[in-house]
Amino acid sequence: MQTSSDRHEYPAHWEADVVLRDGGTARVRPITVDDAERLVSFYEQVSDESKYYRFFAPYPRLSAKDVHRFTHHDFVDRVGLAATIGGEFIATVRYDRIGAGGTPASAPADEAEVAFLVQDAHQGRGVASALLEHIAAVARERGIRRFAAEVLPANTKMIKVFMDAGYTQKRSFEDGVVRLEFGLEPTDRSLAVQYAREHRAEARSVQRLLQPGSVAVVGTGRAPGGVGRSILGNIRDAGYPGRLYAVNRAFTEDQKELDGIPARRSVRDIDGPVDLAVVTVPAEHVPDVVTECGEHGVQGLVVISAGYADSGPDGRERQRALVRQARTYGMRIIGPNAFGIINTSPRVRLNASLAPEMPRSGRIGLFAQSGAIGIALLSRLHRRGGGVTGVTGVSSFVSSGNRADVSGNDVLQYWYDDPETDVALMYLESIGNPRKFTRLARRTAAVKPLVVVQGARHGGVAPQGHAVRATRLPHATVSALLRQAGVIRVDTITDLVDAGLLLARQPLPAGPRVAILGNSESLGLLTYDACLSEGLRPHPPLDLTTAASADDFHAALSRALADDTCDAVVVTAIPTVGEGPAGDAALAEALRSAAAAVPAKPVLVVHVELGGLAEALSAAASTAPQAATGAPDEPRSAASAPDEPPSGAGGAGEAGSAANSSEEHRSAASSSEQPRSAATGPEGPRSATGGPDGVRAATSGPGETRSAASDPGEPRSAAPDRRSSSVQAPEGAHLIPAYPAAERAVRALAQAVAYAQWRRDATDPGKVPEYEDIDEKGAAELIAAHLARGQGLTLGGEATCELLGRYGIQVHRALPAPTPDDAAAAARTLGYPVALKATAPHLRHRADLGGVRLDLADEEQLRRAYAELTELFGTPAELRPVVQGMAPRGVDTVVRAVIDPAAGAVLSFGLAGAATQLLGDMAHRLIPVTDREATTLVRSIRTAPLLFGWRGSAPVDTPALQELLLRVSRLVDDHPEVVAVTLEPVVVAPRGLSVLGASVRLAPPPARDDLGPRTLPAY
Repeated sequence: MQTSSDRHEYPAHWEADVVLRDGGTARVRPITVDDAERLVSFYEQVSDESKYYRFFAPYPRLSAKDVHRFTHHDFVDRVGLAATIGGEFIATVRYDRIGAGGTPASAPADEAEVAFLVQDAHQGRGVASALLEHIAAVARERGIRRFAAEVLPANTKMIKVFMDAGYTQKRSFEDGVVRLEFGLEPTDRSLAVQYAREHRAEARSVQRLLQPGSVAVVGTGRAPGGVGRSILGNIRDAGYPGRLYAVNRAFTEDQKELDGIPARRSVRDIDGPVDLAVVTVPAEHVPDVVTECGEHGVQGLVVISAGYADSGPDGRERQRALVRQARTYGMRIIGPNAFGIINTSPRVRLNASLAPEMPRSGRIGLFAQSGAIGIALLSRLHRRGGGVTGVTGVSSFVSSGNRADVSGNDVLQYWYDDPETDVALMYLESIGNPRKFTRLARRTAAVKPLVVVQGARHGGVAPQGHAVRATRLPHATVSALLRQAGVIRVDTITDLVDAGLLLARQPLPAGPRVAILGNSESLGLLTYDACLSEGLRPHPPLDLTTAASADDFHAALSRALADDTCDAVVVTAIPTVGEGPAGDAALAEALRSAAAAVPAKPVLVVHVELGGLAEALSAAASTAPQAATGAPDEPRSAASAPDEPPSGAGGAGEAGSAANSSEEHRSAASSSEQPRSAATGPEGPRSATGGPDGVRAATSGPGETRSAASDPGEPRSAAPDRRSSSVQAPEGAHLIPAYPAAERAVRALAQAVAYAQWRRDATDPGKVPEYEDIDEKGAAELIAAHLARGQGLTLGGEATCELLGRYGIQVHRALPAPTPDDAAAAARTLGYPVALKATAPHLRHRADLGGVRLDLADEEQLRRAYAELTELFGTPAELRPVVQGMAPRGVDTVVRAVIDPAAGAVLSFGLAGAATQLLGDMAHRLIPVTDREATTLVRSIRTAPLLFGWRGSAPVDTPALQELLLRVSRLVDDHPEVVAVTLEPVVVAPRGLSVLGASVRLAPPPARDDLGPRTLPAY
C-alpha cells in the first residue's frame, strides 16, 4: 500500500478493534496513501474550533502538500493512525520522531511529537484515549521512549487526555502554549487507567445489549411458529416496555402489523433508532441484514442463526466475516448460534431468547456458552423459583453461542457494576483470554461470588465454534489458578445451582465450624461425615428425636446460632407422621424466625421426602404465589400459571420427588429482591454479596416491621394462593435453602466457607519481597548472552547454576563421572559421603528404579556402586552418571515455573516422587507470588502434613522453602525470557534446604496482550 520509497511494509499487526467509552466499537489502523480522500472528507467535518486547536491558527482546509504529508509515512519515524467507523475516519493521531532541537530525526533518537484530531461528533467517546494507547505501543515498538505534545491552554479536553493517561509527565508553559512531555513505559498507574477505561467501555457495551430502548426481530415468519416468530412473541409476552418491530423482507408492502406489533420489510424502513437487532434469518442472508442494521445505526446484534464455526471450516470463515462486518459499523455481537439474552429487571423485562417463559426476577446472573446448558440452568432455577421453593430468580441471562465477539469477560465487566446482580453463575467451555479472565474474576469475586463450571475440560480441545488460544496447562492447573482468583470452581451444573442459591440466600460463614441438628440421628450422622469429607469442622449432631415439635426446632436452632463456636447450622428433617401441611408450615416458620434473630450465620436445611416442608419454607419466606394484587397484564412464569398442579401432584417442581432425583433442588426463598451493597471488609457479619450488615434487614426502620405485602410496588403473581395458612415473613428476611441430600448441602456450604476465607485473605494479599542479594542486572546480561547464541535453549549445568545463583538459589554441585576413576576424583573434590546418580532421561528422578546410590562413605563403596549401576542399566555413556555431595536428610520436593502462552507465568509446588505424580498432587499460583501466597502454596497440597511433622517426624524448614518459591517467582517475573524452571529434587531439612537438581530453559518471551493497548480479539 506504500510506495517503493517507503522503508517498511504496511504493519498489519497494528490494526485493531477497540470498544469506546459509550460501548460502541471503532477500527484503529495505520493511515496509508490510499486514504487521501477519506482524510479530506474527515477534515471537512471537523469544526473550525477543533481545527484551530490542532494547528494553532485558522486552517479551513488541507492543502495538497498537507494531504501528502499526512498520508505518506515510513511507519518508523513518521506514523499516522486513524480510528474508523463504517470505513470513514472519525479521528487521527500521528507522531514524528524528533531530535534534541525538536527537528525531524531518525533512530537512535527516542523522542517524538504527537498530535490528535477528533471529529466533533465523536468527541467524548474516548476515541483520543484509545488512540493514545495504540500510538504509544507503536512508538515503543519503533524505539521511541518519550512523547512531547504542544496544546493550547483552552484545549482542556486534549490536555485532560494526556494528563489522565497515567504516564510519568513533565508539564511546562511558554509562549502561550502548554508543553507536555511523558515517558511511554507502562506504569502501575497507566495500567490501572487502561483497565478502568476497558471496564467502563466493555460494561457499557453489554449494557447496551441487555437494556435496549428498541428492538427489531429480523426474520419473523408470516406464519405462526419458527424461531423469529417465537422470539418476537417471547419479547412481547414478557412485557417489554420499549419499541418492538417485526422485520421480514417477505412482508407485503401494505402489511403494517404482525400480532399487533409494527411490521417492516427492512430495518431501514423503521422510523427512529433501533438499539438491538435479533437476527434469525439463515446464515447466507445475515450479511445483508448486518449492512442494513449498520447503516441504520443499530447498536448491537444477537445472532440466533446457526451455520457458522459450529458447521466446519467454511462456517468459521463466514463467522470471521460476520464479526469484521459488524465491527465496521461499531456494533457488538452476541452469538452466532446463540440461545438469546434475558433481562428480568422491571425496567426492561426483555426475553429475547428461545425460552418460552420469562424467568422470575432475582439476583443471579447466568452466562452459558452452551444453549443446551443455558436451558437446563434456566429450567432448574425456574423450578426452584416457582410456587414450590420460592423466588430465587435471574437478573440477567446471556447465551453466547459461538462466542465470536461478546464473551464471558465482557459480561463479567457488566455484572461487576450491575446493582441487580448479587451472584454470578457461569458455564464455560473455553476461556479465550485466561489472563484477563483471572484478573476480572479476582476483582469481581472481591464484591460478589462468582461460581464457574467448565465443560469440555477433559477433551483437550475447545468445542467447535470457539476460536481460542491453546494452553499447555492441565485442567487441574487451570482450576487451581481460578480458585486463586476467588472463583468458586464446581464440577457439575447441579453443584453450580446448589452453590449459587446458597450464596444468593445466606450470609457468608465466618469459619468452618458447623452445628448439626435435626429429628433423624442417621441423617445427622450422614451430614457429619459429609462435613468431615469436605474439610469442615462439625460439632457432634444434636438428635431432637422424631418426636420433636416446631418449638423444639426453634429452640435448638436458636441455641446453635447463639453459640460463639458455631459458624453455620445444618438442619436435618424427616417427615412427621400425621401432621401434614400445617406441621410443615409451623416447622418452616420456626426455622425462619430463629434464623432471623441471628442473621449473621448461614442456615441450610436437608430434607428427605418432605415436599411439604420445602413448600412451607417457601411460604414462610413470603415467596409462595399470593392472591392477585398486581396489574392484570403482568407477565407470569409457568410456575405461577393458574393451571399449576397442586403440591405433591407431580411434575418438574414436585418437592416430594426430590429425594429420588439428584437433579432436583429445594430451598426456602423470599420475594424481597432489593439490591445489596458490596462488602466493605472481612469483619462483621456479611452476606455473600457483602453489605455492611451482611443481611437484608427484617425491619425497614427503627421499630418498624414491614410485610412483603406492604410494598405496593412489589410484583405479585396472579395465581391463586394455595398456601394461605403459611406465615408471612418480613420483607428482606433471609432465604433458607433446602437440599434433598446432605452431601449436596454440605458441599455448597464448604464452597461458601472457602470463598469467605478467600475474601478475608484478599483484603491483605501480602507483598512480593525484595532480596538484597538478587542481581537482576547481572542475570539479564547472562540471559542476553545465552539468547544471542540461539532462540531457545536449555542451559547446561554450570550455566544453570550461575543464573540461579544471581537470584540467591544455590544448587548442589554435581560433577560428571564418565569413568570409575572420574567418579573417585569427583568424590575427593566434593568430600565424602557422596551420592552416585544416573542422569539419563529415563532414570532421572527415578530413585525407585535403582539409579541412585546414597551415603557412599569411601572410594571402595563408590567403585562398587558404579559397577552395580553399569551392570544393571548399561554403559556410562547411556547412564550419564554424576557424583554429588550428600545433603541433609529431609522431605524431597519439586518446584517448577513455566510461562504458558495463554495463562501466563505459573509457579507449581509438590512433593517429589512417583506417588505424588500419580495422584497429581501439585499446587499452583500465578506469578508474581506474594509472601502470603507462598505460605498457602506450601500448605495447599494434600501431602502437606509430611512437611509439618506427620506421625512424629521432625517438621522441616518451611520458611526456607517459601523463600525459595519467592526467589523463583522473582526470577521468572523479572525475566520473561526464562520460560521454564525446574528444581528437582529440593530436599527440605529441619534446618535449611538443598537444591540437588535444576534446569532452566530460555526463549524469547511470548507476547503479552494484557500489557498492550486495549483491543478486541482479532478476527
